[in-house]
Amino acid sequence: MSTHWDPTQYAKFSDHRSRPFRDLLSRVGARAPRLVVDLGCGNGPLTLGLAERWPQARIVGVDHSPQMLDAARELDSAGRVEWVESDLAQWDVASLGAAPDVIVTNATLQWVPGHLDLVRGWVSALAPGGWFAMQVPGNNDAPSHALMRETAAHHPAAERLAPALARLAVHDPARYVVELGALGCEVDGWETTYQHVLDPAGEQANPVLEWVRGTGLRPVLEVLTDEAERDAFLTEYDARLRAAYPRTPVGVVLAFRRVFAVAHRVTVDEQRVGA
Repeated sequence: MSTHWDPTQYAKFSDHRSRPFRDLLSRVGARAPRLVVDLGCGNGPLTLGLAERWPQARIVGVDHSPQMLDAARELDSAGRVEWVESDLAQWDVASLGAAPDVIVTNATLQWVPGHLDLVRGWVSALAPGGWFAMQVPGNNDAPSHALMRETAAHHPAAERLAPALARLAVHDPARYVVELGALGCEVDGWETTYQHVLDPAGEQANPVLEWVRGTGLRPVLEVLTDEAERDAFLTEYDARLRAAYPRTPVGVVLAFRRVFAVAHRVTVDEQRVGA
């Protein structure tokens, strides 16, 4: 199912959404990579951050959303990044014309069928000494998503909504550690549950609803093209979210679990230095 992404809606919580990316990149030890690839680059600011970190590197950003890529190109006034439109399930690492030194994929693989098979291919294509870094949301059982499913189940369009609510498998850190380690990599895997404080100024009626509008709720809204159907869903879902995520004196607290893994294809020389 193809989803239309809204860069403006997605960017509403850019500070919160960018923090896991920064935490992920803090574990990548590449010093002078020649080719860096961001798979699922979205609207571009985080990819441009890679260009700032490694100013001499060739940077490639890949995403399937033309709307996100348009926003990325507009942001990249210096033309620093090569922006590529492609479905990651179909994207060929050989299209780069060189072995990548760093591959990053942030909050993307949960949308990609069979992503473990793809990851194996990407890691195997890394240059010697290369790095692979990934982060995926691990919050499918959180109230934000469970209540979305519950609301849909009681909606007249429940049958049509079912495919839009299907979520692909996201594994625990240990699974990614084992899979990446089997490829001969040194692997660091972990998970973090962020406590995002949303809308401390009280300017939004329901900040958690605004959050999911930019991501997990989008496939649902695209199914509900009838205005009455959409309003009925949002009214019920809004009420459920308000009960699950009440406003506190500091704002609305959204707990968000994320899963990380960083793999390093250690060279023989690096092994000798570490010995």
